[in-house]
Amino acid sequence: MRILHTSDWHLGRSFHREGLLGHQAAFIDHLLEVVESERVDLVVVAGDVYDRALPHVDAVHLADETFARLAASPAQVVVTSGNHDSAQRLGFGSRLIDSAGVFIRTDHRSVGTPVLLDDEHGTVAVHALPYLDPSALRDPWQLPARSHQATLGHAMQQVRADLARRPGARSVVLAHAFVAGAAPTESERDISVGGVDRVSTDLFDGIDYTALGHLHGPHVLGDSLRYSGSPLAYSFSEAGQIKGSWLVDLGGDGVARAEWVEAPVPRRLTRLEGDLESLLGDPALTVHEHDWVQATLSDHPRPARAMERLRRRFPHALVLQFADAPTTPSAPRARVAGRSDHAVALDFVADLRGMPATHTESELLRTAVDACCHDPDLDPVVGAG
Repeated sequence: MRILHTSDWHLGRSFHREGLLGHQAAFIDHLLEVVESERVDLVVVAGDVYDRALPHVDAVHLADETFARLAASPAQVVVTSGNHDSAQRLGFGSRLIDSAGVFIRTDHRSVGTPVLLDDEHGTVAVHALPYLDPSALRDPWQLPARSHQATLGHAMQQVRADLARRPGARSVVLAHAFVAGAAPTESERDISVGGVDRVSTDLFDGIDYTALGHLHGPHVLGDSLRYSGSPLAYSFSEAGQIKGSWLVDLGGDGVARAEWVEAPVPRRLTRLEGDLESLLGDPALTVHEHDWVQATLSDHPRPARAMERLRRRFPHALVLQFADAPTTPSAPRARVAGRSDHAVALDFVADLRGMPATHTESELLRTAVDACCHDPDLDPVVGAG
């Protein structure tokens, strides 16, 4: 059985306010091409189909189109929900959709009940574990602790109890969790409970293949235990990652081969560092002019209109930061008492930026201060009678 393992689509997500739906649609086109060209038998999606519990209508439309296209393909499809998904919304109509060969599993009550598929070697039991919230399941499952380890451990006990009734069947598990040994990025939502978010790898011992979701970088924790990661980069911390999916051949005795299939990159991510004039004038940076850019400037004092100037060369610059960013200065009572709001604001700008406000900026600050007063012609002085 040939399996294509993907996860963390996050349909509807934006990147620093830039819409990604077109890029996500391009990935779906790529996914369907791989299913066709590689003769994939089973597509598994290990959670976070959507980016939010109440997804935008355009994201729902893309998901609907995706599942319809997958249903029309030669492959079977098993999908589970992640911590970003609404289990009820993603799972709506799943019993009807089963008949199309797309099996969506989002309810904890389905844990232990597999999707049963067959190939030339016999039965493959696919157990799709949705994201399991320890707080919600501690009482129903009578767990000894409110933790991901206890919750997922209980789920795997149900999986193993089912597999024990199917001698000779091979096993595939989908799980949306943070498994020890893998490294997070900046774009995953925290799922820690009591400061603990990881579960141990031994929970999946003996499973022929475990398709993990939640972390956005690809990881190999063992031949049969892998994260596919997200198909697109969702933070600049992922700039160096190669995105894609795992193409896994499940033989009669387990995983026979696993191959990484790179996903298309509609726009690269680049991190640039240096002073502004160097970034604007360095000919070696021409290759990055169409990338999404995060720039860290070393200039001191900070240059005026830095982002505006940066975007003249790098029109897709999204993030501007400074290497010497000072901590926000405190405003002792002695520096505030008896002084106008305008004067305090000017001092704040000078302390934060390392240089005083220009005349134009000063006038803008005065207008802003006056707009906050009951009398727009009066700049009140703190402590005045």
